[in-house]
Amino acid sequence: MEWMEVKGNRLVVSLPPELDHHYTEEIRTEVDRMVSRQPVDEVEFDFTRTVFMDSAGIGMLIGRYKVMKALSGSIRLSHMNGQIRRILSLSGIQRYIQLDGEEAV
Repeated sequence: MEWMEVKGNRLVVSLPPELDHHYTEEIRTEVDRMVSRQPVDEVEFDFTRTVFMDSAGIGMLIGRYKVMKALSGSIRLSHMNGQIRRILSLSGIQRYIQLDGEEAV
């Protein structure tokens, strides 16, 4: 997949401009498939292009967190704009998933 790349022990997932129910199922399926095929310690979700995210996106991220936790791995969220960071902060997701530049609590 052109929007996923393995860099060492990290799978980097470049998210689409809109992270909503139209895209989350495909992302979930492909990330889970890649993680099961190629052992990685961390999955990084890169929000560089993302300008919109709804609850389906948050649910997809929480689900991948649970998968990686079961595999003793971790999730990182990077390159979020202010709006995406606010949405994630309001959801409380930073208690579980490390946001770029912040420590998980």
